Amino acid sequence: MINKRLLIKNLLAHNDENSFYDKKRLLNLHTREGKAKFLKHICALSNSNPGNNSYIVVGVEDESNEIVGDDFFDDSRIQNLVNAFLENPPKIQYENVPFPNLPKDKVVGLVTIKPKSKTSYFKKGIHTIEANSAFVRKGSNTSPTAEKIPYSKQNIETVISLENNSRNSISHTLESVLDFINNRHKDLPSHYKVFKELFVVCWAGNKKKIRDEVFYSRVDIELINEQIKLFYSALDEVSITYDDSSFSITEYVCLGLNDKTSFYPLEKVTIEFFDNGYYKMDSEMLFEPPQYNKKVLHHIYNSNNAILAKLQKGISLQESEKRDLINLPHTLMICYLNGFEEAIQKLIEAKPDLKAFENPLVYVSFKEVMRILRKMKYN
Repeated sequence: MINKRLLIKNLLAHNDENSFYDKKRLLNLHTREGKAKFLKHICALSNSNPGNNSYIVVGVEDESNEIVGDDFFDDSRIQNLVNAFLENPPKIQYENVPFPNLPKDKVVGLVTIKPKSKTSYFKKGIHTIEANSAFVRKGSNTSPTAEKIPYSKQNIETVISLENNSRNSISHTLESVLDFINNRHKDLPSHYKVFKELFVVCWAGNKKKIRDEVFYSRVDIELINEQIKLFYSALDEVSITYDDSSFSITEYVCLGLNDKTSFYPLEKVTIEFFDNGYYKMDSEMLFEPPQYNKKVLHHIYNSNNAILAKLQKGISLQESEKRDLINLPHTLMICYLNGFEEAIQKLIEAKPDLKAFENPLVYVSFKEVMRILRKMKYN
């Protein structure tokens, strides 16, 4: 098993960006431009490395190589985005890797692009990229190409060597478990479970009982062996179940008009462990949005738009409007899911103002809504 934290360190220490790995300060999949850039790099790295894995490291300063981290990104359906735009799409995996010097809510993202033999190209256009475009990686540059791309073995030995030097050890595993329990989550009840005598899962969170069901909030879950976060949230309610060979996480979303009062299951993720050192993760989308009276929603929608307008014009908000602003992203999501198609675009346009607002919970709420909608869209 590969320790992903060690792998990232080895990638950054090996060389600057090259034909088998790229680095990004952050990943932006909210816009068509951001999606286009991401897909272009996936296409280029895949075509340039048909015989070995290639990587994108997210949360690193381009010039200094400083690890600054990015938000936790738990979209297991990012593969669906790649499949939607690329012909002969590679299999990809996005993992969240914690680093000791980063805040608890920041991680380094690691995108692994699996090898494949056929050339990838865009089967439909997005942003400025036209259909039938293909890209390759030349050194640290991603370039379009109209030529047939030859099969290359140039990076196979180098990548295999980097991966072998990033293998896990008992020492790394024990140190990581102790660090999780004693340092990073000393303020929360922590637990661990060993599966198949090979895998260690640690989790921490506040346990509470609601309507005879046990939930956890402020949840952090990590697969220690590979040094990856499986789940992180400062807000949502989560239920956890496990047996001798599997570990399941069911995430719930608190939604309600003017106040988040009801729990709706969003997604269930199950990790199954096998005796041969292999594991797989399966996701099941469970979310069915609540439906409300359209006349009531129309009034609430207009009220929220008025608050956004005041915020964007720099007009001071009343105390009641400041409280409403915390719930505004979730309220606009409910409006969107009930037929108000333009609600989400208005929310995205307000992102800079929500991020700059004095109460940080407003921007946290915005990010949670974007994450939920992204999951629904890619599903």
